[in-house]
Amino acid sequence: MKTKVKELRTAAKMTQQQLADLVHVSSRTIISIEKEQYSPSLMLAYRMAQIFGVTVEDLCCLQENKALEDLQYEDL
Repeated sequence: MKTKVKELRTAAKMTQQQLADLVHVSSRTIISIEKEQYSPSLMLAYRMAQIFGVTVEDLCCLQENKALEDLQYEDL
């Protein structure tokens, strides 16, 4: 799933480890989220959204991700 985690983290001049410490996960989790290899849980997304002052919808690009998923279902 596409997110804005890396964009928001770098704008905040924060390392992956610093963000990981703030949201109580490993830096590997942050790396995996940023590489779109792992989708954050709702609670983790909420914690990150609070840190960056955005909504979960914005952080997780929910509108964009839904549109992409909807396109996949059209072919079924």
